Amino acid sequence: MSLSITQNPSSVALAQSPTAFSVFESNAELRASSSFQYLSELYYWTGSLTESGSTSQYTLTKFPNKVGVGIFDVSRVLSSTFQSLRAADSSSVQFYAIDTYVQYQSGSQFYTGSHVRSDTFKAVDGYDLFQSQVNEELTSSATYFPMMTDGPQSQSVLPGNYGRMSVWIGPETDVSHYIISASDFPGEDQSTALPATSNNTSGSIVTIPMTVNEPDWPITTSTKDYQIFLITGSNYNGSNQIGATQFFEEKCPSKYDNVRIKWKNRFGQFDYFNFNLVSTETFNTKRSKYQPQIGSWDGGTLSYQDYETTIQNYIIDSTLNLSVNTDYVKEEYNDIFKQLISSDEIYWVYDEPNDKVRPLAINTTRFNVKTEKVDKLIQYSFNFTQGQGYKLIF
Repeated sequence: MSLSITQNPSSVALAQSPTAFSVFESNAELRASSSFQYLSELYYWTGSLTESGSTSQYTLTKFPNKVGVGIFDVSRVLSSTFQSLRAADSSSVQFYAIDTYVQYQSGSQFYTGSHVRSDTFKAVDGYDLFQSQVNEELTSSATYFPMMTDGPQSQSVLPGNYGRMSVWIGPETDVSHYIISASDFPGEDQSTALPATSNNTSGSIVTIPMTVNEPDWPITTSTKDYQIFLITGSNYNGSNQIGATQFFEEKCPSKYDNVRIKWKNRFGQFDYFNFNLVSTETFNTKRSKYQPQIGSWDGGTLSYQDYETTIQNYIIDSTLNLSVNTDYVKEEYNDIFKQLISSDEIYWVYDEPNDKVRPLAINTTRFNVKTEKVDKLIQYSFNFTQGQGYKLIF
């Protein structure tokens, strides 16, 4: 009798997508028993690599499939553990592992086989996309990883913008420095060390500046156009880059007030966009009314006061809507806006220097995906409801 784990998740899994372990018992006679089952004890935890504890959180059971394999997809359990908003928890990382074994009945007795413990893996609050394979490594499926974004490759920024980019620094990659290269000052390239590789969930993700206004921006010379990429080692040698480069180009402000939106992307981290054309806010109210009894019915005589009314509001609810419009954008933004419209955490950054935000819920349920070949010029509109109404009522 020999039990083995024949399929493991990726080293860093996006927990909303399939996260599969496959196990196989080599004893065919044992597998043929109608009572034969695979069991897996699922452990998940935060903190250091060794803090799993001795008690599992879940016991999962599977009968063997047609080829005798037990497949355990732990994604639903793992994704349910990410309860905090990204704005409150920048890490959103869990360690997890399984301890698997078989169980079967022989006569009137139940028997349990020997246990096999998996390696320890990490899960992030995010999702993969179709065309990616189950358990595919992010280094293969994500163009910019260890940057935790899908770009786009070329982005525009405004002079007053702030913003930060998330980077994975776990031991699964060899990233050690980020490079900011100033296009308009070629000699001002700056290599900046990232924190040391961490085997703790709280230190697996760090943020780096993506705009010149951030306090830890490493280039002293004022620059408008620049690029950011990641490397191994401390100096770029032409062959030690990890992931693709992101380019940033400063644009002049328009005559309209800019609305800067950030949202949780498919990696569980924030992307940003400037909606710098016409934006409108709409204030809406919803009232419920009842007809009170007026008059001095408890007095010696019946009368009424001139302030009494036969129509009384008893619930007045208010909502604030925000409608925004893009400038002309490149076709590569289409995928980013799909993530915006699918996001469960969106904010209006109304005070960028102090990172003051207003939570938003997107109302737009569809948009026609435009292409440069068909539509020539690409613009989009989105509508949101602000998550905090007018009245401060909990």
